Amino acid sequence: MASVIVTKKLREEATCPICLELMTDPVTINCGHSYCRMCIVCFTESQSSETSSVGTFHCPQCRKPFTSDHLRPNKQLGNIIETIKETDHQSLCEKHGEQLHLFCEDDGQLICWRCERTPEHKGHVTVLVEDVCQGYRVQLQKVVSKLKETKFNYMQLKLYTTQKISSWEEKIKREEERIHSEFRNLHTFLHEEEEFYMCQLKEEKEKKLNRLQENVAHLDNKLQELRNCILELDKKCQGSAQNFMQDIKETLSRNSAINLEKPEDVSLKLHTVCNVSERYVRSRKMLKHYQVNVTLDPDTAHRELRLSDNQRRVSNAGKFFSTYFPGPQTAGGFRVLPCILGREHFTSGRHYFEVDVRKGTEWGVGVCLENVPRNTREPTSGFWIIKLRNNKTGLALTSHATPFTLTNQPEVVGIMLDYEAGLVSFYNATTGSHMYTFPKASFSQALRPYFQVNRHCSLSLIPSNE
Repeated sequence: MASVIVTKKLREEATCPICLELMTDPVTINCGHSYCRMCIVCFTESQSSETSSVGTFHCPQCRKPFTSDHLRPNKQLGNIIETIKETDHQSLCEKHGEQLHLFCEDDGQLICWRCERTPEHKGHVTVLVEDVCQGYRVQLQKVVSKLKETKFNYMQLKLYTTQKISSWEEKIKREEERIHSEFRNLHTFLHEEEEFYMCQLKEEKEKKLNRLQENVAHLDNKLQELRNCILELDKKCQGSAQNFMQDIKETLSRNSAINLEKPEDVSLKLHTVCNVSERYVRSRKMLKHYQVNVTLDPDTAHRELRLSDNQRRVSNAGKFFSTYFPGPQTAGGFRVLPCILGREHFTSGRHYFEVDVRKGTEWGVGVCLENVPRNTREPTSGFWIIKLRNNKTGLALTSHATPFTLTNQPEVVGIMLDYEAGLVSFYNATTGSHMYTFPKASFSQALRPYFQVNRHCSLSLIPSNE
């Protein structure tokens, strides 16, 4: 206990009377009192305008005169201050004022040699701090390793969650584009339904995004807690043995109990499903409002094609038939592909027509520009057509081919042209389901109905009154 009193007295002697802290760079003046160098210099500067003698000041404690030229460094006092600072870093027993060189395994406390002899610790297992420190240091390092692993797992969970957010947003974006594309085709009729589904989709998007972002915030909080904990433990590991062993068991117990807490997983299953095809069934009467009667133009027909008398049906007779019974080859006729155009020219407005394709295994229907080339093997630019192939799959053709899936092989194909909107859409007219819509175009020339009739195939145009 005497060492505590001595340390207290030394601290009082080493305390600067001006700043009331342990002196920094202590100096002594003429009267023998000592101060921090900066404290006494600042004191002289503040008193220079009040002193009667130039360069003469009075000691803040005894008021004896001194000059600023006689500030003498006090090295002995400086050494004492350093000793006091070193002593501050060593923990002393609060009861006995002795060094805490022992560790009580039963109570998990640092004790001094006098504490060991008290009834409180009688019969307890006590060991030297230096002997037990390394073992606990190893245990704490294991806890740190576990926490770092848990931190890594949290980072992986955060990455996984942020990737799910990106996937969810991309999925929502694709769904929005799909719904927008299909609703644009019948925007006049289905505007209210489109807005309803988009609101539902947005609400579902925000709801799940909020949950995912809450998960990210939770993971960020956990990561920050782990960072702070690891920094605290690293600092403890680097400190003195006494500081390290202080509350070591509690520290081990508290930090060993930290485990990975996964947030609730959020499914990216989309519940807002907009089946636009079902609405097309109810819209067929509306499509019929724009239906026009299309007839075939014999002046554009390939030599293998044969037209009915009413010019609403066309069939492919094949090369053999055309060789022995050749039809006229007109200047505007197709020379390579077995194609024919309709007589009608569309330069504005909305137009809908239907083609019976039940007697066709391979065909192509749609619209094209007036001046498309007649001698190419495959349509290039200026065509907006879909084709049925042998494998029963669909193929959309403009400047390049785009395969698409046919849920059911159509018997009647409906073609809708919205000239001002730049859209060409195809429907299964029997079921009312949407088949394909070309990306928005900008029409500036006349468009005509287009038909490709391959071998052993025939197509029929359905009048508007049927």
